[in-house]
Amino acid sequence: MSFSRKSGLPILGLLLCALAFSGCGGGTATQGNSGTGNGGTSSGGNNGGSGTPNTSCAMSAGQGASLNGFRPFPADSLWNTDISGAPVDANSDAIISFIGPSIGLHPDFGAGQYQGSNIGIPYVVVAGSQALAGVNFTAYGDESDPGPMPIPANGPIEGDPTPGTGDRHVLVLNNSNCFLYELFSAYPNTNGSWNAGSAAVWDLLSNEQRPWTWTSADAAGLPIFPGLARYDEVAAGQIQHALRFTLPQSRNAFTPPASHWAGNSTNSLAPPMGMRIRLKADFDVSSFSANLQVILNALKKYGMILADNGSAMYISGAPDDRWDNNDLHNLGQVTASSFEVVQMNPVYTASNVPQGAAPDIVSFSADSTTVAAGSSVNLSWNVTGAAYQIISPQLGAVRGSSAKVFPAQTTTYTLYATNQYGRSTAAATVNVQ
Repeated sequence: MSFSRKSGLPILGLLLCALAFSGCGGGTATQGNSGTGNGGTSSGGNNGGSGTPNTSCAMSAGQGASLNGFRPFPADSLWNTDISGAPVDANSDAIISFIGPSIGLHPDFGAGQYQGSNIGIPYVVVAGSQALAGVNFTAYGDESDPGPMPIPANGPIEGDPTPGTGDRHVLVLNNSNCFLYELFSAYPNTNGSWNAGSAAVWDLLSNEQRPWTWTSADAAGLPIFPGLARYDEVAAGQIQHALRFTLPQSRNAFTPPASHWAGNSTNSLAPPMGMRIRLKADFDVSSFSANLQVILNALKKYGMILADNGSAMYISGAPDDRWDNNDLHNLGQVTASSFEVVQMNPVYTASNVPQGAAPDIVSFSADSTTVAAGSSVNLSWNVTGAAYQIISPQLGAVRGSSAKVFPAQTTTYTLYATNQYGRSTAAATVNVQ
């Protein structure tokens, strides 16, 4: 299992709400006039952060469920880009030498358990009926996306059934609204809420950009799920995205798609977060099993992206009892010397982090500011320049420009609009008599 570490660097973001509980202010919520709330959920595929009406990702529901061919993020996402013909970085040989040319790949995923823990980073796909949970931040709340989020009370935690004090990632995909919710250092509470060191929400239908220098549930500020090797992809014959990997040392720099560094080395050859390496085109994969050829061919076409400090050349994947651990072990025959670094341009450090304007919230209001308990209230907003938006409490991640809520008590709703330069907020209070 890999071992990773978060950065303790000063934060360059706006302060978020550190505590967001679903049900604060009571009532259910819907968006886009697509369904009627009922018992803390809403129909029409809108619970847990609303999507546009009838949005669906065609994913099966359940832990480790098949995505049925759905690929997170658009085809032009850096995760999904064919980099087999991209230029090699000028420092490729030196960086590979720094990593250690003889170090072999290690699959940080597999079947069964290792030292009492499932092998890999688990995920669960939920439906639109999944109840919302509040998230209380314990470490990086000012760089996190506030709740509520559709996280099951028994959601799988990295390291289950004995997760200990490791990264404890929790990954949840909603197949009704196509959002991905990721927690780091996640601990469930008895009331259904969760404590987390950090959290991020990802719109699987767009090329969302988190603010520069902000972390996510991962040290590189990246989504975790898109970088996992999953058995259903391998069984289907191809992986169509980059994979996630770790190295022991990195420097205080990042290159897209990363947005955050967690440097633990001052060596100029230590790689930045987001560095992508690919298996050389002439590497002969014919001696490997069909399943391993799928993984290795993906490493030629999409490469793998440095996402965290951890064990050397560890590739991330999802646990699945269908993996053949003995076969996966053969990946160790593929050493770092068989890889090359894809050209990194730009590389951002503290001296050249891009600067720009946070989103402009032109308006955010409720059509009724004083109502009886349980009455319908329409929230509407006009925002420019945002990559994604969240309304807390009750709604979570949203698309569009309006949503219905049903407050049971006086509630102040906060709109969080975020882009690569920062976050803007606005509030609207509904008084319940």
